[in-house]
Amino acid sequence: MKILLSNDDGVHAPGLKILYDELKKLGTVKVVAPLEEKSTTGHSLTLHKPLRLIQMENKDFYGVNGSPADCIYLGLKQVMKFAPDIVVSGINRGANLGQDIYYSGTVSAAREACIMGIPSYSISLDVKFKSNKLESKLHFKTAAKIAVKIIKEYEKRKFPKHTLLNVNVPDLPLAKIKGIVPARQGFRHYSGALVKRVDHRGKDYYWVGGQYAGYAKETDTDCAKVDEGYVTITPLKLDVTDMAFLEEMKRVAG
Repeated sequence: MKILLSNDDGVHAPGLKILYDELKKLGTVKVVAPLEEKSTTGHSLTLHKPLRLIQMENKDFYGVNGSPADCIYLGLKQVMKFAPDIVVSGINRGANLGQDIYYSGTVSAAREACIMGIPSYSISLDVKFKSNKLESKLHFKTAAKIAVKIIKEYEKRKFPKHTLLNVNVPDLPLAKIKGIVPARQGFRHYSGALVKRVDHRGKDYYWVGGQYAGYAKETDTDCAKVDEGYVTITPLKLDVTDMAFLEEMKRVAG
């Protein structure tokens, strides 16, 4: 199996290296990832400046001074020079649940591969927002082993066109994972706070963000199942048309 691996936490992220080691058991792995952290950068390609592709000490690793989507583009066009069997993005330090998928650089890397028609997986570890755990204490190995298990299971299945699999793993030892379940996308709540401050020259500046405030209490969603200790697999497609509303619009239009 030929695998292209990326992420949004950067080419030096521990989750990336742990996933690389596990994926090597499946075949040839090339890593193309951002030189710097690109979390919550969403899906973008860099068109306003040149991109640099830098080979790291481990010759299978390349760093790019761009977005996760840029990494996939360069990985496919320049590093691998042929279509891989799959593209994997992760392991993200933090879950990508609910509407987080629209902000996530991790998911955007998998989505870029999906646009190009390559089966792709986004892998994330549900590290709690206020967790002060050391990187070495996070259960990246759990997520890596589960990623390999899922890839093996879906290897022989034909993905629907332009669909990727978004995988979220609880931050638990492997023995404490309750199972792997398909789940639909949920909805997360954030405080939406905007912090205004003044710099040393007396000019205003802002911090955008806010605190996580829980999720919509529906039992069959990715948010709920991960919270219960299950790994979730959510199929995401490029076409996000609201088909029911579209049909209603057509009826009203006559």
